[in-house]
Amino acid sequence: MLRMELFADAELRLLEEHHAEEVYRLIDGNREHLREWLPFIDFNTSSADSLAFIKMSREQLAKNSGTNYGIFYKGRLAGVVGNHFIDWSNRLTSIGYWLGKEFTGHGLMTAATKALVEQAFAEYKLNRVEIRVATGNLKSQGVPERLGFVKEGVLRQREWMYDRWLDHIVYSMLASEWEGQ
Repeated sequence: MLRMELFADAELRLLEEHHAEEVYRLIDGNREHLREWLPFIDFNTSSADSLAFIKMSREQLAKNSGTNYGIFYKGRLAGVVGNHFIDWSNRLTSIGYWLGKEFTGHGLMTAATKALVEQAFAEYKLNRVEIRVATGNLKSQGVPERLGFVKEGVLRQREWMYDRWLDHIVYSMLASEWEGQ
């Protein structure tokens, strides 16, 4: 889908090349906020870097291996949500997301993630959706918890983040658990 309405004034749109400058400006204006939990921030230093990400996302979509959407709120780009990959043989995916600081607290990320989970089960017919979150990232943990994901455990020292190791909590939702939500 090219667009998915979330609620009044909020929608998901597939990222396109013309969004590159907007993605870059959002990252650049939120470096301190995003850098604590996202490893790519220091590598996104221009709109060309954001364009490369969008092109990679479009290639991923063309290969049927995932999607990345811009989260738009009141006409402005607020963040990004997407599938890190789609493993068709095992019918599973992992969802990742980030949001500019000024857009937090509006229910955007929970609604955006819910839309991708619904797409994974209803449209793609997947069986499992995972969300991995750093143990210290309490706001991000709230998204899968609000959506009823099961907390499966902790992957120790799962990610190197600039100058330290981060442990990740693995959350999951199965298609059979999602039905009726």
